Amino acid sequence: MRVAAKEKRFLDALEALFTGAAVDGDSGFVNLMRMKRQYFQQSLQGRLLEKVDGRVEKRDDFREELFDKLYTFFSRYFCESGSIYFRHLPAFAKIYERVYADGEDVALSWKTHMLYYVKSDVLVRSMPVELKEEGPPAWKTWRFDFDASQIEHKRNNEKREFVFAFSEVEKKTGELPVLRLKVSYSEKGKKTKVDDILKQARKAGLGLSEEILEQAFRVFRRQTEADYFINKDARGFLREQFDLWMHQYLFQEETIFEQKRLDQLQFLQETAYDIIDFIAQFEDELRRAWEKPKFVRNVNYVVTLDKLPDKTLKKVTEHKGAKAQIKEWRALGMVDDEFSMTALSKGQKDLTDKNGANGARKFLPLDTKHFKTLEMEILEALGDLDEALDGELAHSENWQALNTLQRRYKEKVKCIYIDPPYNTDASEIAYKNGYKNASWITLLENRIVQSAPTLMTEGVFIAAIDDTEMVPLSLLLEICMPIWERNVVVVNHHPAGAGLEGTNISCTHEYAIFMTPPNVKILRGEKKDIGQTERGFVRTGTAESNLRIGRPNSFYAILVNPKTFKVMGAEEPPQGTDYPKERTSEGWIRIYPIGTDGTERVWRRSYESFLNEYKKGNIICKNGVSIYQLIEETNRRRPIFSNWTDKKYNAGVHGSNLLTAIMGKAGTFSYPKSIYNVEDCIKSCVYEDKEVVLDFFAGSGTTAHAVINLNREDGGKRKYILVEMGDYFYTVLLPRIKKVVYSKDWKDGKPVSHEGSSHCLKYYALEQYEETLKNSHYKDGDQLEIDSQKSPFEQYVFFGDDKLAHAVQSVKNGKMEINLKDLYKDIDIAESLSNILGKPIRRRAANEVTFTDGTVEKTNPAKMNEEEKQHFISLIKPYLWWGE
Repeated sequence: MRVAAKEKRFLDALEALFTGAAVDGDSGFVNLMRMKRQYFQQSLQGRLLEKVDGRVEKRDDFREELFDKLYTFFSRYFCESGSIYFRHLPAFAKIYERVYADGEDVALSWKTHMLYYVKSDVLVRSMPVELKEEGPPAWKTWRFDFDASQIEHKRNNEKREFVFAFSEVEKKTGELPVLRLKVSYSEKGKKTKVDDILKQARKAGLGLSEEILEQAFRVFRRQTEADYFINKDARGFLREQFDLWMHQYLFQEETIFEQKRLDQLQFLQETAYDIIDFIAQFEDELRRAWEKPKFVRNVNYVVTLDKLPDKTLKKVTEHKGAKAQIKEWRALGMVDDEFSMTALSKGQKDLTDKNGANGARKFLPLDTKHFKTLEMEILEALGDLDEALDGELAHSENWQALNTLQRRYKEKVKCIYIDPPYNTDASEIAYKNGYKNASWITLLENRIVQSAPTLMTEGVFIAAIDDTEMVPLSLLLEICMPIWERNVVVVNHHPAGAGLEGTNISCTHEYAIFMTPPNVKILRGEKKDIGQTERGFVRTGTAESNLRIGRPNSFYAILVNPKTFKVMGAEEPPQGTDYPKERTSEGWIRIYPIGTDGTERVWRRSYESFLNEYKKGNIICKNGVSIYQLIEETNRRRPIFSNWTDKKYNAGVHGSNLLTAIMGKAGTFSYPKSIYNVEDCIKSCVYEDKEVVLDFFAGSGTTAHAVINLNREDGGKRKYILVEMGDYFYTVLLPRIKKVVYSKDWKDGKPVSHEGSSHCLKYYALEQYEETLKNSHYKDGDQLEIDSQKSPFEQYVFFGDDKLAHAVQSVKNGKMEINLKDLYKDIDIAESLSNILGKPIRRRAANEVTFTDGTVEKTNPAKMNEEEKQHFISLIKPYLWWGE
């Protein structure tokens, strides 16, 4: 191959592999790829050739070698989508090849550990594609139109091959002809018949080659698959790989190291570095867009009617959204066709627990999406808003949610419970490469690392898994959480047909991996003893630790009803000696831990500990009110066992069948976990009020259901945060939670009992990565260089681009105009500020939000003065612009 040919081969490969051909379409990724292509043609290619021409003669043999070696190296690190990772191995691999075995899967993601695994909401789309073919006397342009309408709305990330078929050739006067192709998924081994397409095209007068047609196919695949991986450090990764390759090349092939040869090799490295730095600019821009916090959108609240005052409830019955709410209640099986809002016209008096056709009305879940003009008044009735919430649901890709919520929930989560896809044929994730295990581990690693900062000091991470990925996941957790202790529970799930399936061994178990803080006894099993063990609640003995002087926080008043002996509560420790002892007008008396000799002793528990045990019913009073008759019921709990064998863990009966009973039809979600399996995992470590459980693979919502059941069982106030990106978020997960709040038991989609729960939750969507790219504004390629004194390899070339900041504009007289609704019509500014500032919300109003630390921020730019706008912009900048 001649020098010119090798030079062209390299430049064509770099452009095709990295920037793609000219593509039109409504896509954020296409937007950026178009700009990359302009930059390549207008800047990199010219600068690169200029540099080569200045150092290497046109007829120099090294020029041929230079482009050949550059092609050899760079072609091995790009997949069809442009993502940078181990696509193939460098030549001369040897020992290197044993580490990164080409064509084989690798444990613990050696091929993908430097990547973000990205799951985009929009992948398959219809699009036009335009290609240029070089040839005398000029470039020839080909136009294609890919019709993917039959599959573009199907489930994202399907691991299926595309099949292309001829549709027609459209010819219009004065315009280039367009070859239209239909796109479908391969079924039963069906493949694209390239010869048939070329034959039909020739009949229509188009003499395109197979090479151009295949290039068009690659462009379509590239644009639909582009958002799967992003390299975290493209510059560092590629430079490291080039140095390794160069080292082998130098020391394995070279025999003579003359100065001329060393100069040539140094120039090869410099040239490769320039190309790498160019590539890194765009890969880093994708990374920055991926890592930016995402706007909160379309926030709604679900509030049971018992939480509403009569005046608000009356407004609800008269609101125009009442019809839509009743329609929803009927669809959920909560009210019959005869129900109307007049049944609630008397306020809370009508919210009874009677088991009639209308059920327990006080637990009817009102969704504020039907009552937006009344929403602020409804939220006002809840008091301290985020404190009052029982749950939070985020419709989002889970890494984006974890990244966005990290400040808000830093060290506030007691338990992370996940039930990820098991990477089996029944529950696999679709991958665009063949490194299935490495990709799965990368997906988990990205999200485990991102979730870890939300855990409290004594927080617990629990992951459900089966034998397929048990060992890799265990190793991964030990790497991600190196000082934590790993314990494994074997869960016998009693599958249907057990003993009949499998060739040699019928698998009847799964696992729950518990990662616990070091040296902390935090996991609790069932009660050790049946009944109660009573002991005096006042400390005896003369040691200082038994006296008020030694434990002042354990000297306080317990409030007891002298007639019923019911413990009413407690008062904080008094300061000094003159503490109140008299009977109060409410009918209870104060009892202090005073010894028979008048000594100020202490209770066995501190004031705070007493309150927790009292709420659980573990502190009682019998046969009078003397100090020795206050006793503690000792609920000693043993460590959890490592083998769970109860039939309640059967996922078919207590998972799939339970969900069918609730939803009224089968098949709404595949492989839900047994509710008891999840309950036992959660209650083993979450037993204090208001502790938070996080599940970022929420599926059908079993984790929220389990938390609601546990709170209903023991009167606790555990909270849940669920993240799910699937469409079933709105069709299964949210309806399921509304139903189990209304009634504990269901059959055929109808409530069996009306043992409901007082409840409040918020649900919302987050801006997604593809939406960020789609709405971002970038300049054309010829405008990218912002500093003429620096080369494009030495600067952040996107510094002058608006990204999403075009929503903030300077108008006449230096005044600012802020139009966030130009980005998304449903942005919730209060929630977005809460996440970026890391502050819970106490109160929401029409134009401002109050946080729990007492600070107030304006939320309506139309009501702000210029100084307030500048402050507001400083707060939301991370949402709008990213870079150096």
